[in-house]
Amino acid sequence: MSRHHHERWGQPVQPGYACATVERIAAAAGVAKSTVYRRRPSKGALIVDCLLDAFGPAPLEGTSRAELMTSTIRWIAAKIAEPGVGDAFAGVFSDAVSDPALREILSTRLQDPYRLTLQDALGEPEKRVLFFIDVVVGVLLHRRGMTGEPMADADVAALVEMVLAHFAEGPGPA
Repeated sequence: MSRHHHERWGQPVQPGYACATVERIAAAAGVAKSTVYRRRPSKGALIVDCLLDAFGPAPLEGTSRAELMTSTIRWIAAKIAEPGVGDAFAGVFSDAVSDPALREILSTRLQDPYRLTLQDALGEPEKRVLFFIDVVVGVLLHRRGMTGEPMADADVAALVEMVLAHFAEGPGPA
């Protein structure tokens, strides 16, 4: 049965994070399920690795604080807008709410490398960079979850303006 034949409340169900079982992932990769589990402890850990591949390194563009922050926000928005990436990101976050081990993987493997890069580039303390990440990623994922669509360019521009206003004065208290 194709994906278009699956329906929920009259709407076609698109394959995504919730439907991605380790069994399906292993079958698609042509490996045994035990092979997947040997390399990654859970579906969430596997998805985090996929997200790391999808995001790649942060392309810090610009020389001023405003340019660096603007390019970072636009980069995150573009990545979350990519087909499959936003769904996978939202799904792994949703699972992490009730899974402390997955929260640790998200924190150490996905968030920390970007946080450290931003701390160095912006000269901001950890708490301020974490707030920056929370605001930007939280708004983008919320929009994706509420509408099923990525944030429109005009709204990304408004998000940039709001975030820059908060961080315009340079490093805040540690």
